[in-house]
Amino acid sequence: MALDIFNLTGKVALVTGGSKGLGKAMARGLAEAGADIVISSRHENELRPALDEILHGTGRRGRFIVADMSRRDQVAALAKTALEQMGRVDILINNAGTNKPQAVDEISDEVWDEVLEINLSSIMRLTRALAPQMKERRWGRIIHISSVMAFLSKEKRNIYSATKSALLGLARASALDLGAFGITVNCIAPGPFLTDLPASVLSEAEKKLFADRTAIGRWGEPRELVGPALLLASDAGSYITGQTFIIDGGFMAR
Repeated sequence: MALDIFNLTGKVALVTGGSKGLGKAMARGLAEAGADIVISSRHENELRPALDEILHGTGRRGRFIVADMSRRDQVAALAKTALEQMGRVDILINNAGTNKPQAVDEISDEVWDEVLEINLSSIMRLTRALAPQMKERRWGRIIHISSVMAFLSKEKRNIYSATKSALLGLARASALDLGAFGITVNCIAPGPFLTDLPASVLSEAEKKLFADRTAIGRWGEPRELVGPALLLASDAGSYITGQTFIIDGGFMAR
């Protein structure tokens, strides 16, 4: 059956930033496809109810782990705890990220280091920690959540665009490192999805401008990222690696 290649029964997925927004939607989609789920974020009060919603009616197992991705010791502990509690991690979705807009001549070292750590260095650290056990089983799926801001930008998005662009190169190189072991590495670059992060940094006028620029004329719903994530996380995407999927409602077509 054609749909069998999307079946994730027996797989374990770890989604960082999984307590809300795109991370929560993708985690729910993977659970519906049969995967057991681990989600992480900094806030335990958000993780508990989110995991309940993600697993509701799926019959799948799940865990949540509190981890601050700006702390390398906590990133290492996240990988260790996930493996101890679930026995394996087959699918890694590096979704956690942050955006602290500053003009290039105003960027502080503190903000630069923090955004770089969360948006790029933590992803390397977590991937490095989890790839070896994927290599042992000769199967794995690694997905970095980049952004259309990897290809274009706007004022004060220097650090964000720099880190999201870097993920594209990281995925290409890692795909070459890991391909022989049955592991694919790809990026998803979402366009305007009105989650908490853009809502916190955009004015109402900017929100309308983003919506009007899409071909569809609206912001995306988090659920609309589930299909691309499921493709890249399953056997359906076994011959896709080193690539970036732009999911933007036609935003970049203009």
